[in-house]
Parts: sequence; structure tokens; C-alpha cells
Amino acid sequence: MSVPTVAETIAAALRRHGVKLIFAQSLPSAVVLACEEIGIRQIAYRQENMGGAMADGFARISQKTAVVCAQNGPAATLLVPPLAEALKASIALVALVQDVERAQIDKNAFQDLDQVALFSACAKWVRRLPAPDRADDYVDAAFTVAGSGRPGPAVLLLPADLLKEPAPPAGRQRMASLGTWPIDRVRPDDEAIEAAAGALAHARCPIVYAGGGAASPRASAALSQLQDGAHLPVFTTNMGKGVVAETHELSCGVLGALNGPASLGYHTRSIMNDADVVLLAGTRTNQNGTDNWRVIPRGADVVHVDIDPEEIGRNYEAHRLVGDVATTLEALGASLSKHDLSVRKAARPALAERIRAAWRQFEEDRLPLGGSNAAPIRPERVMHELQCRLTDDMIVVADASYASMWVVGQLRGRRAGQRFLTPRGLAGLGWGLPLAIGAKLAEPGSPVVALVGDGGFAHSWAELETLVRLEVPLTVVVLNNGVLGYQKDAEAVKFGRYTTACHLGDVDHAAIARACGCRGARVEAAGDIGSAFDRALGAVRPTLIEVMTDPEAHPPISLYTGILDAGAQPRSASAPAGERAGA
Repeated sequence: MSVPTVAETIAAALRRHGVKLIFAQSLPSAVVLACEEIGIRQIAYRQENMGGAMADGFARISQKTAVVCAQNGPAATLLVPPLAEALKASIALVALVQDVERAQIDKNAFQDLDQVALFSACAKWVRRLPAPDRADDYVDAAFTVAGSGRPGPAVLLLPADLLKEPAPPAGRQRMASLGTWPIDRVRPDDEAIEAAAGALAHARCPIVYAGGGAASPRASAALSQLQDGAHLPVFTTNMGKGVVAETHELSCGVLGALNGPASLGYHTRSIMNDADVVLLAGTRTNQNGTDNWRVIPRGADVVHVDIDPEEIGRNYEAHRLVGDVATTLEALGASLSKHDLSVRKAARPALAERIRAAWRQFEEDRLPLGGSNAAPIRPERVMHELQCRLTDDMIVVADASYASMWVVGQLRGRRAGQRFLTPRGLAGLGWGLPLAIGAKLAEPGSPVVALVGDGGFAHSWAELETLVRLEVPLTVVVLNNGVLGYQKDAEAVKFGRYTTACHLGDVDHAAIARACGCRGARVEAAGDIGSAFDRALGAVRPTLIEVMTDPEAHPPISLYTGILDAGAQPRSASAPAGERAGA
């Protein structure tokens, strides 16, 4: 029997961990060829930034550690942004990156770069495979790091010459499958659980604020049971949207910075303000998720559940519940069931009516825009038409910036665990389409809709060809307003004007889609949106709908309250250089 090469050993290890597809562009060639030889499918992206985001979307939906591959040098540098997003968003990825041959290190070899330094700031773990007999060890280590503790990316550098060498059998054969995350289900001790349960049981107005760490199916189920059994109102961050059914009578929707006029948060924030105990579940209490750290009431006691001990107490001193969110919430629910919750139960009808009233007022506030027939089209009308077609199994993916805000602020999740993917770890533009591709590959039977702006979509439209080539049928909605919307509006608020970069040229995105082999349609009348959605959702080919939207529309973010509508003029290109630099 021939001895397998290092590349073949790596491929076999990936299969042992349950990997069925890898996101790559042929390199490291020896590894990709070995994977394809044993039935692991290559999802060939057009650019590494997008490939990393595809792997991210796949991991978020499948709860499987996703594998992305890249060449050394410039290709590796393009993998930095999506790994940084995965690090901040706590998504389990393994990156297999080719390195120059061992004898060529530090000799200015072609595309040589210090890749350990390159990835050190955007990964939990970076190692170079040192010897042929360590291949299994290092692949397992990468999966262990990615899927344990706080999930995140692990990078394994693979010298090109090493991959072709024979891999002698290890002293002990590895059999573990580590491809599902979290690998370890840990929870706090009983004493800590009981103390937290007591605080919630005896609180006058307890609430839950859940983040992306509660988005797994098991965590979502545990939180939903806690919400109903302990009569707890639940808010979510942007990344936490969908962890509970937003149709539940105690669901208050997304809060964060979406609390300006005409937002749901404008009417529900008073419920948060009344809280005397706040249970944080799987949130890193970041700036956007807490509206500049103003959401949590100053006088409230905080109980914080998180797998990362460093996140607990970072911004709010808290009762510490360090553990996997799902397992910890299950234990907390069991403990709360032993307490007398009759007072909370008696108060539930009034609380539920207060939440229903907030939703009713929100619907009244947005009705003129959601039903508007104006041209250019209001984004709220687009979201209204999508809401009418939202099914329990639909996955909605958004790009960063306003696209994320329209999705999390205007759609209402139908069931606990419904997924709304937004790149809020670092909120980089261009990731909406590749995240959606990864999500569709993870759940091919579910309809997937990606909502992107024209500014962000310019980063990723080459992946339309990927959709066609790989036969990935999803719906892409491009909100084309001809501007960098958030940049324009934020500059207008902060400086009273905005730079000339905020205006974009006219691009026919539907024509680009058709040139790549997708179905493409441009919608300029609000009455045509619904039929465009119906055709796209019923199609077997990828479809792009380009909606010509109002450049003056903006989500109800707190930053804009009372300021934005005062008006702002674009800065002249001939403005003094000092002014341009100062802005």
C-alpha cells in the first residue's frame, strides 16, 4: 500500500471532520486536488475576500466549521477582511493557506510574505505545518481552536513542497470528528446559575437582550422556552435578530441604534428603560448593539451569559455566567422553573399589551412609507413586499450599512431560529452576496434573499458568475440609490455636508446580472416590486432585482434624530484642501 502524501492526509482529515465542501480557487493545488479526488466539492470563488465571506455564511447556517483555502502572497492578504469579520462575529472557520517552499523562506521568493504576522490580528491561531508526520495533528488543532471556546478563525499555513511529501503514519491514529461547533458544551456551576435565577425571579421588570451568540438552533430554542416559561420580554441586537419569534407576545424586536422616530425601538425603548435586571445572552455589548452603550439602564443589574469570559464585564459590570449560551440558558430555565413566578405571570397580560401597542404604533408610523407608490421607490416599500412573502424557512441576508438596517428594522421574523444574516462583526461592505451564497449552500432547500446596496454590491458583483457556474439559485435585491447612503447621511449629520465621493455613477446592475447568466430585472415603479419578487422566488436560476430607490431615504437611526432632515449640501470638489482633509 502506498503512503499518502501530506496533501492527501489533510484531505482525509477534512473528510473525517465532516467537511463536504471547501471554498477555494484551486490553491493549494495539491490539497484541492486531493479533496476533489475523495468527493469534497470545491466551491470556486472569484476573489478571496468573497470566498472567506462565503465560508462565513455557510458556517453561520450549518453550524459546521467551514474551510476556506487561498494562495500565498496577495491572495492571502485578500483573506484578511473576512477572517477579521469571523473573528469579531465569533464564526468558526479554518483557513488553509499555501506558503512558499521551506527552503525559499526569507529569500524573496515569488509572493513570499510573513503570513504568520499577516494573520495574527485576524485569527485565533496561526501555525505553519512543520513536518509531514504532523499533518493530522495540526488539522485537528485548527478545528479544535476554531470550534471551541469563543468560535473564530484558525489559519494553517502549508509549505508548497511539504504537501507533496509522503506522510508517515502517526503513532496513534486520530479518529475524532471536530467539524461541528461549539465542540464543548460548558456551563457555569449550579451556584452561579441559582444566583442568576434568583435575581431574575425577584426582579420587578426583568428583560433579556440577546445577541448573535444566541443564534444557534439549540440556543434559540432554550431562549424561546425561557421567554415563555419565565414571562420575560426579549429584545435582540442586530446579529441576534430571529433568535426568538418576533410574533411572540413578549418579543420587542431589534433595538440597538434603531430607536429614532418611526422605528419600533422608538416605542419599545421605554420597556428597556424600566428594566431593573437585564439578562445579556451572547452579546459582546458593542457600540452599534448598545446605541453607543446607552441602551442598558444605568440602575439595572446585569446578568451576562457568554462563552468568552473577557466579554463579561467589558462594558457593564455583571453577574458572570461563563458558558455556552444554549447550555447555560437551558440550566437557567430549569432553575427558574423552581421559583414562584406568579407575580411575573400576573403581570404578563399588561406587559404583552404594552408590547403589542408598540408594534401597532410602529406599523402606523411606517405605513405611509411601506405603502408608498413614490418614485424613486422607498426602501420601506421593498421591505413591505418582502415581508408579505417571508416564509418560515426563508433566510434573509444583508450587506453592511443601510442594507442591514432595512432588514433588521423592517422585517418581522416569523419563527424562533429564523436566520437573518448581517455582517456586523466589522460591518465591511460587499459581503452580502457571498454570505448569501454560503447560506444557500448550507441550506439548499430554503429560499435565500440577499439585500444589498449599490455601493456595497460593487465590491462583489463578480460573484454573480459564481452563482451561475455553480448553479446556486438565490435572489439578489440591489437597492440602487446612486449614493453611499450611510456615508452621505452620517457626514451630513456630523459636518453639515458630505464629500463628493458619496455620489456614484449610473450602473445597470440588471444588465451586469444578465451578462453573467442570471435573470436580471430593473424595477422603477413600486407597483412592480411584488411581481418581481414572485418571479424571482419561483425561479430555478439566480435572479437579480434592481430597485431604483430614493437617495434621501434612511433608516431611523438614533444618530439622525432631529438633525438629518435639516438638509445638507454636497461639498464642492473645489473646496479648499484644508477643509477636505479636516472632514
